[in-house]
Amino acid sequence: MREHWGLSAHQVMSPTLEQKLAFTATLTDSFEKASQMTANWSGPVEASVIHALVQRLGAKAEQQTQERLQQLPRETERPRAPSQLGVLMMDGWFARFRGEGWGKKKTQKDRVEWHEIKTGLFYRQEQAGPTEGGRGVISQKVIVRWQGAPLEFGQRLNWEAMRAGLGRAKERLVLADGGKWIWNLTQDRWASAHQGLDFWHGSEHLWELGRAYCAEEARSKSWVQPRLHQLRHGQEQAVLEEIAQLKAPRGERGKIVRREKNYFAEQAGRMNYKELADRGWPIGSGAVESQCNQSQDRFKGAGQFWTSAGFRHLCAIDEARHNGHWDELWTTA
Repeated sequence: MREHWGLSAHQVMSPTLEQKLAFTATLTDSFEKASQMTANWSGPVEASVIHALVQRLGAKAEQQTQERLQQLPRETERPRAPSQLGVLMMDGWFARFRGEGWGKKKTQKDRVEWHEIKTGLFYRQEQAGPTEGGRGVISQKVIVRWQGAPLEFGQRLNWEAMRAGLGRAKERLVLADGGKWIWNLTQDRWASAHQGLDFWHGSEHLWELGRAYCAEEARSKSWVQPRLHQLRHGQEQAVLEEIAQLKAPRGERGKIVRREKNYFAEQAGRMNYKELADRGWPIGSGAVESQCNQSQDRFKGAGQFWTSAGFRHLCAIDEARHNGHWDELWTTA
């Protein structure tokens, strides 16, 4: 009977039950919620049991990831025509971690630390399209998260993207906000890719500049809106030249104006929105921002303070589910 259930020596859960528990843990916002859901389909399983399962499987998933990174990626859908465009998007968000002073009554060390979680996704252009209501949707995408150095994050994202078809994309596009680490990584890893600053992120900075430069809300509105239209419709050089020539007022407003002038100077080559849109390419990185929000729903709930290992283990399982490595977690090797 144990052989029939697929149980090895001393194993108390069948692989089927393990898969159900692990899958539920990645889709709910806590181990406690996952425990409550099990009562509907297998009888209650304690949250601590699910947590222990995730740690064990997560360690295995991370080890498998490390082993994959030592090999050349093989595209999973090779019998198909090359894609016209491969899209990479990156962003970051912060999660709470247990610091060195965690659990201590008296300590000079931080009990809680905030760490950036770098998040990236990749999809081929033909995998994106609108719903009947006009909302954009991506049928299939690669998702990678990493708490650590950008270079290792880039290695992981590139490996999964190559496996998903980046290598045979005729052209590549990196879309992101203004984070310097993103563009440094892009230059290092995907130097030949087109680069695009998320349009809505650029718009926010234009509004910030307009409010500081004009002072009054009515004046800033009349200043920003026509320039925003120019920026979107192929006249970005005129807007950028005008911004470069603005004279900063005194005081705090002047500091903001100088800061935003520097921002637009740094992003100048990434704001050709009309050219991108005319080619049918995206101009906004909303897909990765949405993914960041979804990640925070799972990893940034009330009372959640992670260890680095605990965070990585759950991420590794969730990425295995997203990126087509799920079945490998139940191999005997």
